[in-house]
Amino acid sequence: MRCLLIILDGVGVGELPDADRYGDRGSSTLPNLARARGGVRLPNLGSLGLGNIVPIVGVPPEAAPKGAHGRMAEKSPGKDSTTGHWEIAGLVTERAFPTYPDGFPRDIVDAFEAGIGRGTLGNLAASGTEIIERLGDEHVRTGKPIIYTSADSVFQIATHEEVVPIRQLYEYCRIARGILRGEHAVGRVIARPFAGPSGKYYRTPRRHDFSVEPGGETVLDRLTAANIPVIAIGKVSDLFAGRGIGEAIATESNAAGVEAMVGAMKSVRRGLIFANLVDFDMLWGHRNDVEGFAHGLEEFDERFEEVLGRAERDDLLVITADHGNDPTTVSTDHSREYVPLLVTGRRVRGGVDLGTRESFADVGATLAEAFGVTPTLAGRSFLREI
Repeated sequence: MRCLLIILDGVGVGELPDADRYGDRGSSTLPNLARARGGVRLPNLGSLGLGNIVPIVGVPPEAAPKGAHGRMAEKSPGKDSTTGHWEIAGLVTERAFPTYPDGFPRDIVDAFEAGIGRGTLGNLAASGTEIIERLGDEHVRTGKPIIYTSADSVFQIATHEEVVPIRQLYEYCRIARGILRGEHAVGRVIARPFAGPSGKYYRTPRRHDFSVEPGGETVLDRLTAANIPVIAIGKVSDLFAGRGIGEAIATESNAAGVEAMVGAMKSVRRGLIFANLVDFDMLWGHRNDVEGFAHGLEEFDERFEEVLGRAERDDLLVITADHGNDPTTVSTDHSREYVPLLVTGRRVRGGVDLGTRESFADVGATLAEAFGVTPTLAGRSFLREI
């Protein structure tokens, strides 16, 4: 048994009923960007039933989809990558991670500055590209790291690679992770290195996430305990703090992520290949780049044909997302949305409508049943439906 689980980071398909509580009323990432762009061309995903989930300009519904299709609601509170991935792996969180729209408390900042031995800049909610443009020169002049957050539960640290070596930036993050505990246990501490001359700063691909450890068992833990390989591609290992992961493959782009998937499919005969493609969220969703987002989806759709071609008889391929990130709204943050669910494989019955699943955890429950391990505490398997 082998499964490829692909997370299209930030590719939501419509607001959840409680979206207004998060300021996300009207968010619908994929349908909205397709409409704004005048259509997207996704023949491979469309053939599986993507256009049957929700109306998408350019992706008509299929009369006879080759895959199973549906959408999933998030049961956990929040709209963070960490909670989204944990729930996909079968762990529903009861309480949202803390957020800091007005910046972090002074005692947290004081403890961090004492830990790294220098002052800081920023401490506000801001766009990552905007804040390095605004404070980058002062950082280069003083060496003080820039700290900032967003609507998500994150403590982000930005430093210029020629001012603060990357290993030192990672150490800053470990210090912050040690401070941010208890009521201040944010979902992720994120290293945000940048480079370039004044006026032309750009973020480099050596970002690294330092997540809290999952607060309960996931299907990854169950698979690892059963000696079933778990290969994590992209930021997946970071989001689970490395727990339940046998091998972690870092990637710098969607293209590199697909290459890593193809490589893993060549060498891994059994187990779970769990991949995150972050560019949809990081490069285009957070920057409200409709054209970039649409082009990225089309590029992935084209490459997915190669992935499908490498699938073997007993393989199960699952495509979903962890939250939304609608590039057509004023917000540059994640959005509280349903996520798509596409399932295919040579043994998967085409045309199965999986409907609206009550939790992302249905994926984790399905994987547990498929691999024959102890079920996760949350979720309802759809294996027998397909």
